[in-house]
Amino acid sequence: MYGTLSCYSPATSENSEGSALMGSSAEVIQPGSPSEAASAFGDGDGVAVLAGGTLLVPDLHFGRARPERVIMLGDAGLNYVSRSNGTVTVGATTPIVALVGESAPLGPCAASIGDNEIRAQATVGGNLCAPAGFGDLQGPLLALGATARSAGVGGERSESLEDFLADRAGRLLLDVSYAEPAAGAFASLGRPHAHHYTVMAVSGVRTAGGATQLAVVGAGEVGSRLRSAEALAGDAEAAGDAAGAAVNPSDDPLASGWYRARTLPALVKQVLSELEASA
Repeated sequence: MYGTLSCYSPATSENSEGSALMGSSAEVIQPGSPSEAASAFGDGDGVAVLAGGTLLVPDLHFGRARPERVIMLGDAGLNYVSRSNGTVTVGATTPIVALVGESAPLGPCAASIGDNEIRAQATVGGNLCAPAGFGDLQGPLLALGATARSAGVGGERSESLEDFLADRAGRLLLDVSYAEPAAGAFASLGRPHAHHYTVMAVSGVRTAGGATQLAVVGAGEVGSRLRSAEALAGDAEAAGDAAGAAVNPSDDPLASGWYRARTLPALVKQVLSELEASA
């Protein structure tokens, strides 16, 4: 899972949160800086990273996760949103609610995640590294061409978010950064029985240079760019068809792969229409 660290302290009666969550022998680590977090994380073997805890805490409580060490990131200095020369950088432990006011597609996506309590507790890094069904923020950040900075074996590295998501095992996400777009749009598919889970969502941006970038979540294990649709962005109908042909989503309790593949073109067309209207 994902995280950072500071001072090593085994769970004791004084550390009630750690002892209650781990219930026994896991070592609880509370980092005080990003460098301490990276040091403690090492190669990630046997480590669970606790930030907002919306996914990890239930797994620990019910014994579905039994890590050797739990790294608690609350004091690791990774909660920030900074801006410099048109680039936005978001720390991994920044709560999702901090992004709600951002421009599309990131802001509307953040606002659609869970409820007020979840958005206030869940973190950007936890969402990006979550399993399928939870990684909503992957879509807008992929469309924005975000860069991920992480730590792990071999030290710190920066790479495209797309590359990070494809090979994130053993990496501790520190932050993501992206260039502010000229325009953005977000469209999602919800179903009554899905409650707060996103069945599928498409994010789109028009970059400062005029390029159209599109990404989808809900069509695979992780979010992905829709490059075949991007190449046809001037023709929304053709772009939607290209997007539908490029994915092969699987079935899950939220929706069938068949339904997703046939809904994706409509979402792509909606996003492209909104981008054109903002021109």
